[in-house]
Amino acid sequence: MLKKNIYTITVSLIILYLSLATPKSIISTGIFDIPHFDKLAHFGLYFLLMATMILEHRRSLTDTRKLLMMSLIPLFFGVAIEFIQSFFTRDRTGEILDAIADAAGIAAAVLLWIFFRPYYLLKEKFK
Repeated sequence: MLKKNIYTITVSLIILYLSLATPKSIISTGIFDIPHFDKLAHFGLYFLLMATMILEHRRSLTDTRKLLMMSLIPLFFGVAIEFIQSFFTRDRTGEILDAIADAAGIAAAVLLWIFFRPYYLLKEKFK
């Protein structure tokens, strides 16, 4: 199971580290001074997490229901991290807008897969 999900686990650990690390430990450059850049980062990281999960399990995603059920995993992960930030860290605060950005990134990856899945199946059919 670990071998099958190694990329998902790696992305999850990176997200966990970035979410719980003190802001001082993350490199401070001018790009982080953009207003609401953290929301874009949340969107991108959870898009990456969901896309990684989809690609690792693309052969077993036979219908949209399985895909939607699988999308609950990163959603609960993101909400749990926001909860942990709110109650168990001093330097970080959990925000509902961060969870919404997480959900938007997950939804974007799901919609992209739903759009491109027929092309993937067509390609696999002719192999």
